[in-house]
Amino acid sequence: MTIQDHINKNIQELNDPLITRQRRRHLQSELDDLEVYHQHHPQETKDPTSLELFCDLNPDDVQCRMYNV
Repeated sequence: MTIQDHINKNIQELNDPLITRQRRRHLQSELDDLEVYHQHHPQETKDPTSLELFCDLNPDDVQCRMYNV
């Protein structure tokens, strides 16, 4: 699945009037993060993991630190 496929899937599911409010909030939040990630990495086509999304938005978080060894 590509990032664009994931974005399209979320949009399609958000258009379903029968989804729960909780699911709608989750999808909208994920969609927002995916769109920001896609703006930051326009050449990237692979679907990012949740950690990649998180670190893109929070690069200074301890979970996102990278060390040279």
